[in-house]
Amino acid sequence: MIEGKEMVEGDVQHTSKDVQVGGNHYKKKGIQPIEYIYANDLDFFQGNVVKYVTRFKDKNGLQDLEKAKHYLEMLIEQTKGEF
Repeated sequence: MIEGKEMVEGDVQHTSKDVQVGGNHYKKKGIQPIEYIYANDLDFFQGNVVKYVTRFKDKNGLQDLEKAKHYLEMLIEQTKGEF
């Protein structure tokens, strides 16, 4: 689990992982993408693939899938030594 900085909203204390800025598209997921990314030591490209695939139904639809595809293509190029 990611250790987050404590924040206070009203009388309720939250950590940074409890607060989502810019929407609530991750709140209803069983695990936040950032927790999965951190727990599995994923790099930037891998993490973005996870993030965009996780949220596409709840946020930007096809655009998020295109973003995931773009990061996956960059990861493939990096793995081949072409990036």
